[in-house]
Amino acid sequence: MDPLARRQLGRTNVHLSQLGFGGAGLGDLFEVLDDGVAGAALQAAWDAGIRYYDTSPWYGRGQSEHRFGRALYRKPRGEFVLSTKVGRLFRPSRDEARFDGGFWKGGLKFPHQFDYSYDGVMRSFEDSLQRLGMPRIDLLLIHDLDLRHHDTDARVTAYLTEAHNGAFRALSELKDAGLIGGIGAGINERGMINRMLDLMDLDFFLVAMPYTLLDQDVLDDEFPRCAERGVGFVIGATFASGILATGARQGALYCYSPAPPDVLARVARMEAVCERHGVPLAAAALQFPLGHPSVASVIPGALEPGHVTRNVAAFRHAIPADLWAELKHEGLIRKDAPVPA
Repeated sequence: MDPLARRQLGRTNVHLSQLGFGGAGLGDLFEVLDDGVAGAALQAAWDAGIRYYDTSPWYGRGQSEHRFGRALYRKPRGEFVLSTKVGRLFRPSRDEARFDGGFWKGGLKFPHQFDYSYDGVMRSFEDSLQRLGMPRIDLLLIHDLDLRHHDTDARVTAYLTEAHNGAFRALSELKDAGLIGGIGAGINERGMINRMLDLMDLDFFLVAMPYTLLDQDVLDDEFPRCAERGVGFVIGATFASGILATGARQGALYCYSPAPPDVLARVARMEAVCERHGVPLAAAALQFPLGHPSVASVIPGALEPGHVTRNVAAFRHAIPADLWAELKHEGLIRKDAPVPA
């Protein structure tokens, strides 16, 4: 599969390289990165021809956006697509010595607050422009509006209402003004696509976990509903946060936590099928989502240049149709899951 071929994203006029670059890791998600190494990873992606880059203010509390900005702001702006997100605002820490970075191994010391209001989104957009050092952003997404981040359904419902009344209005104005090319939402959990579509006419979703070799339940109703409306997809977390790259190893991560025994066993069976066909598991994981006609790009992350090289090689690895057929026959992926030709 050609990583540099471009696909149109849903109803937008934005075309993405089939293989993109996801920026969570460059926010010091798994380890504290040297700035030089992070920059080298982004340069390796550029040299390989990757032209879609996704980041967020949340990734390292501004760290990832700063790194993407330093790497890209001197590149020809018309040659690449950049997406970032809204939904959080940041302020300086009043007590750096006691600052708890929480989810991030490193990153910057900026506490955050959720804000899906009109004014909050407009400020978030302007803050991102400054961190990135760029005059425009191609795609802007509502970020992390789900139970995992807001704990109760009541809070999710309240923020959905705020996003409907505020964030979506702000994003629509930015799109009408030509300051962004598409409006999306980042999805981590099953069920949120339908809840958002009930309220907002979005152009696309960035699906971070619910559509991988390990999870395809969104094919029941959410993906078909999007396809009917011309809503496109970008697929993040193609390795399910780790295990589909490392394989069924002790301590392998699934959904950002150690994989449970049933997931380890299932991935081990997938590895056996892949080995019979001479295909790395990572290659199957990267290419699988692009079998769906509404998927425009997959965006694995990279912490160093070697990761980029391996991702590109895995994406180019030829996969026989018999591999997909055997995965379906063994019940390891759904029989109705579309697969690459």
